[in-house]
Amino acid sequence: MHCDEFVADCRVRQLADLFAQTWNPVVLLALRPGPRRRRTLREEIGGISDKVLTDTLRRLQAQGLISRTAYAEAPPRVDYALTELGRSIVDGPLKALGAWVAEHGDELTAAPRP
Repeated sequence: MHCDEFVADCRVRQLADLFAQTWNPVVLLALRPGPRRRRTLREEIGGISDKVLTDTLRRLQAQGLISRTAYAEAPPRVDYALTELGRSIVDGPLKALGAWVAEHGDELTAAPRP
């Protein structure tokens, strides 16, 4: 894969755009252990508003990275889970990024800020 210019349809740019949304990787990682209800996700993640979580879940679902399963129960129940595509991002690029942060995170946080 090679992009001479980082145009909108470049796959590298598409992945960068996915990671540019602050909460996308966080929500994907929170779903790694298995399906979660929205309330559980919000509690586990912390610091995310209802609106931002809703927007993030909708965006990730539209991109095919998570699934939404609604159950016909009273009270209604909805679970979110990684799709195969979502799991491939979590177990691939996010796992590699996590390893890099574990190795270089101290250097990154110690670097002077402009």
